[in-house]
Amino acid sequence: MPLDMAKYLALFVSEAGDHLAKLGAELVQLESAARDGGETQAIVDGLFRHAHSVKGMSASMQLEGIAALAHRAEDLVDVFRRRAASPDPQSVDVLLTTVDALTALVERASRGESPEPDAALLERLTSAAALARSGGAPAARALPGPLPTEAAPVVPQRDPALSQSPRRVTLEVEISRECLVPSVRGFLVVNKLARIGSVVSSSPPVQDLKAGRLPGRKLEVTLETGAPIAEIERLLAQISDLTKGVVREEGPVPAPTPMPIGREERGAEGGRTVRVRVDLLDSFLDAVGELILATARLRELGRAVPEPFRPALEEGVDRLSGTVKDLHDRVMAVRMTPVAVLTERLPRTARDLARRTGKQVEVEVRGADIEIDRAILDELVDPLSHLLRNAVDHGIEAPHLRLLAGKPATGHVRVTARRDRDRVVLEIGDDGKGMDPEKLRAAAVEKGALSRAAADDMGDREALLLACLPGLSTADEVTDVSGRGVGMDAVKRTVEALGGALEVESARGVGTRWILRLPLTVAVQPVLLVDVGGEVLGLPIVKVRGSAHVEMASLETSQGAPVLPYEGKLVPVKDLGDLLGFPARASAAPRSVVVADGDGERVGLAVDALLGQQEAVLKPLAHPLDAVTGLSAVTVLGNGRPVFILDVQRLVAA
Repeated sequence: MPLDMAKYLALFVSEAGDHLAKLGAELVQLESAARDGGETQAIVDGLFRHAHSVKGMSASMQLEGIAALAHRAEDLVDVFRRRAASPDPQSVDVLLTTVDALTALVERASRGESPEPDAALLERLTSAAALARSGGAPAARALPGPLPTEAAPVVPQRDPALSQSPRRVTLEVEISRECLVPSVRGFLVVNKLARIGSVVSSSPPVQDLKAGRLPGRKLEVTLETGAPIAEIERLLAQISDLTKGVVREEGPVPAPTPMPIGREERGAEGGRTVRVRVDLLDSFLDAVGELILATARLRELGRAVPEPFRPALEEGVDRLSGTVKDLHDRVMAVRMTPVAVLTERLPRTARDLARRTGKQVEVEVRGADIEIDRAILDELVDPLSHLLRNAVDHGIEAPHLRLLAGKPATGHVRVTARRDRDRVVLEIGDDGKGMDPEKLRAAAVEKGALSRAAADDMGDREALLLACLPGLSTADEVTDVSGRGVGMDAVKRTVEALGGALEVESARGVGTRWILRLPLTVAVQPVLLVDVGGEVLGLPIVKVRGSAHVEMASLETSQGAPVLPYEGKLVPVKDLGDLLGFPARASAAPRSVVVADGDGERVGLAVDALLGQQEAVLKPLAHPLDAVTGLSAVTVLGNGRPVFILDVQRLVAA
């Protein structure tokens, strides 16, 4: 790839990825609309625009292999666009295969390669287009030349026998509205013209084009060249997404004063959008976290300052704290990403799974514009995919069984995102056969994960969460999609590691709904500070359900262990110091018991004192502390004291 193009590689990969994701999603949407007898022409038009954009961007980047494959896909879609008809299932299949192939090629291009497409896939697309053309009169003839929106520049016809002596030529071109990166296309025009002459000037300047600025999508270039006008016209005709082109000969060159393409000129500055690498945002957030900790440390040290000087210091620290908090909020706003980044791939996944299992499934997504920390979204890719696989494979019944049950043959999966104060709630629900809590209780008892008495005492809602026990499965058969009893435990662990909670609701014959309650960000979380044996430890507030101040000797016992009456149930109480391996302490003083969510059930953690709640900047544990069971992160108090944050579930299960 030429060096001039390499600087635009990240932008190309991002934009092409967006188009391909939308292309795949809209193909699934088209298939669903055609099946239901809905309007499809607007969707087909959208498919054409996405394929056309990928083709144009790839050509601009001189990635001819990607451009060729996108062009074949564009040809196939264009057949149906001209016939105002929906693609047949076989055409949808080959187009989806092409989307996957293009995605893989773009990924290879991101590593600096110039990949070539599979010849067999090119042939499949060509055959599919030919077959589609023969299926209807409007498409029976060969496709005409470029459409008006992608036409070659309209230039006056000139005598190719013009004098070859150097002369000055001015070219005016306009970039199509369908081109998402017009500045890149403009730079390509200048770059190609420089091969046949010297670029005297351009408006806007080349430096602005490199910075992503092309006002009005119009470009004017003055060129000194000895090439015939016909050659200039031919060169411009090779560049897609040019909707207008005018070539004017200004006369002989007055003096040879060519301007290098790289010359810097000042251009008008305006509001612009830039793409920032995620690792840079992470480093910014880490730096802001350090500022928050340093501010807390200054506030703590200020308490030792003599009284006459303290007000001025506290005022300065307050101003610093406000500025740091504002900076943190701004960095977090940049990191916030629409849930659509995560959900846009789900309809395609469901469609492929349904085809493999012989079912009919539609996916509806609501609230895709809700924003959440990008770091959380990255961690949710596998959990949401697993929940969707379970819904399609286990939840949704086969079409004939749904009809016998009085349901539509097509199953429905709804993915919903919504804000709930300072949290985001993601729900995945299906209208399938539902889950059987009694069957889950029996499977847990058989596996030895639960006693019969504990299973009988467990409510249906808690019993449904037994599906998250490792290796527990109630599937009638194991498929290559799911049914082995692995995955749901990982889903629960991931959600809880993010500071969230997983819930499930289900009714036999009606369906199942999984609920993920997630923080907006994992960088700063509220924690409850507790004292255990003189050590200060933190418990994630999201895990805490309540607390009580009791005399341990007064508690009732069950199976030799103390239990605490809480919300109508008996909660087992464990000494947090014992769980952590602290030296035993003999004391009859009353203790505080924190009721928290443990491994599938609530547990009481006996501590020496409750120290209050605090917003903590969480830092990951380094080796070898990351291998210590029960520790999840570390924070630093205002006095500089490090505090470990506990993983309650793993601590209790150990």
